[in-house]
Parts: sequence; structure tokens; C-alpha cells
Amino acid sequence: MLNREKNSFQRTLASHDIRLTRKQTTTLQVNVGLLCNQSCHHCHLDAGPGRDEVMGKETIDQVVALAGRFRFETIDITGGAPEMNPHISGLLRRLAPLAPTVILRSNLTAISETGRRHLIDLCCDQRITIVASFPSLNRDQTEAQRGHGVFNKSLATLKKLNKRGYGRPGSGLTLNLVVNPAGAFLPGSQAQQENRFRQTLEKKWGIAFNNLYTFANVPLGRFRAWLEKTGNLEDYLQKLTDDFNPCATDGLMCRTLISVSWDGTLFDCDFNQAVGLFLNGARTHISEIDELPRPGTEIMVADHCYTCTAGAGFT
Repeated sequence: MLNREKNSFQRTLASHDIRLTRKQTTTLQVNVGLLCNQSCHHCHLDAGPGRDEVMGKETIDQVVALAGRFRFETIDITGGAPEMNPHISGLLRRLAPLAPTVILRSNLTAISETGRRHLIDLCCDQRITIVASFPSLNRDQTEAQRGHGVFNKSLATLKKLNKRGYGRPGSGLTLNLVVNPAGAFLPGSQAQQENRFRQTLEKKWGIAFNNLYTFANVPLGRFRAWLEKTGNLEDYLQKLTDDFNPCATDGLMCRTLISVSWDGTLFDCDFNQAVGLFLNGARTHISEIDELPRPGTEIMVADHCYTCTAGAGFT
């Protein structure tokens, strides 16, 4: 865990007279494991094919019970590649009736691998929102970040999703894209990126989507190791610090979210999982929670939080 005395982000908040506290908790985020079919260079959790940390059935039952008790507005399922959890089909079916919006975060390749192709049908039937990582319109940039062959496989999956109605007007099936920069720089204008992706994907491949979100890469895990190896760490951290936007703190996802790791431990967000920064500063398991964090409760922060407050922010 990071030393709070060395916490530059905490001092920055104080200099702007900001106390980062919770609002009403409306989103349950569930990380079902670090197993992934890719080893992306920007991954803050070091997810990959060699990881064996996967949420088991007992913890999944506890997640479903929590969702049933508190009735969140949104349930956000992530990983790793969440499609690789052996219990993912049952989890989606059980959670779908419990919240207006259930999100599956997909890298667009795991969902189409042999043995998992039924998941698109399942997501369609259960009206699951798909949030898909698609970092670049350039094949070389995408594959430098995510591996050989990923670009064409991702396009093929997007076409399959469109064929089922995802991203198409009037279908009620939401397909959102997430774009991360391919290097040690911050993302450009989200509106401009969305317009460019929409025009290019439609013109070249006939692909449609609903919304696009641009997120800066968090200097943790594999991305931090890459920054250190290439000598870019200090410059990147300085960019994040210099681009701090106090207005972005109001809409941060951690203010309305509770995050459950693959082993049932609770955090304020998925990024705090990567550094072991526990909810309320103490390890708590999902089986121990009797109530959601109350509005006004302090959010645990460290210097990686600059990522979510740089520019327009990470909401």
C-alpha cells in the first residue's frame, strides 16, 4: 500500500479545498478474475493467460446476494477477460433481473473464442450492455498494445454484435467503445475521437456503436513496468499531475461505486485493487458487509488517482 504521507494527490485535493467523499452508491463493479486471453501493455492489473485468480462459485453467490439486497442501478462486470470465468453465463443470467443496467466489459476476442460463442446470444437475450475495448483504428497500433491478430478479430466481433442488433438504432442493445492511448500520452478530445471512430468504422467496415469513451492509461501494473522500462514514467506522471482538473472530481466513478475483487475483497475502484488500497482502509470481504458505504465516507486515494482527474476526467 502507498504511504499516505507521500500522497501527492491527497495534498493536491487539499490545496483545492476538496474532500473526496462518497455519494449514494449506485454501481456494483465485479472483477471476476485476472485470467485473460491477452496481455495488453496498458493493463493495470497484469491480467493475462498465466493468471489463475478467478472468482469462484461461493463468491459469485455472495455477489448475487449483495445485488439482490441493495438493487444497484448498474452492475459492471470486468476482469481480466470476464468471459473466461467458467461461471460467467450463470452470473449474467442471475444479475440481469437485478439491475436496470448490467455491463459486460469485453476485449472483443475472448467472447468469440471457441466454447464461448454462445455468450453473444446470452448477452442479447438478457439485454446486457457491452463495453468493448478498441484502442485504435490503426492495425499496427492496436496489435502493438494487444497482440498479433487482435485487430481483425475485434472487427469481426463488432460485426457479429451489430448483426444481432448491438449498436443499432431502436434495438435497445447498447454497444459502447473504450479507447486507450497506445503510448505514454493522454487521450485527445472524446467528442472528436467518437466522431472519427464513428465515421471510419461505418465507412470502412459498416460497423456501428452507441458511444465512445476515452480513458487515460493508469500508471500501474504492466503499463507502469513499460513506462519504467522505456524511461517514460516520470514524464507521464508529471503530465497527469499538470493536467489535474478539480472540476473532474465531482463526477468520479469511485464516488458512486463499490468494487469487488475476484476473491471478494472490497475497494473503492478497480484501480485501488491493483495497489491493495482497501475500502475504508481495511480489508473487508463481501460476506462481511451489512450496509453500503454511507454518503460522506472518505474515498481512499493515492497518486494513481491523478489519472482519473486529468483533463475531462475518468467517470
